[in-house]
Amino acid sequence: MSADTVGLLAGLLTTAAFLPQAWRIWRTRSSRDLSLPMYAVFTGGVGLWFVYGIMTGALPIIITNGVTLLLSGAILAMKLRFG
Repeated sequence: MSADTVGLLAGLLTTAAFLPQAWRIWRTRSSRDLSLPMYAVFTGGVGLWFVYGIMTGALPIIITNGVTLLLSGAILAMKLRFG
């Protein structure tokens, strides 16, 4: 198994972990129990990982962190809207 395959699988699993949370917030319109500072810092970190992936040309990092950035950004936006 190549390093890129391992990276893609790891990224797939960590990205998929956000789907149930995003779906629950969307469905219930409630994000009361989520920490705004945690999601703000996390989203910033994922954004930097995405930029790092672009700068180094690491496709697994670009793909998985791009999707995670969209999901965590959506959760952050819903936290601000439905908080």
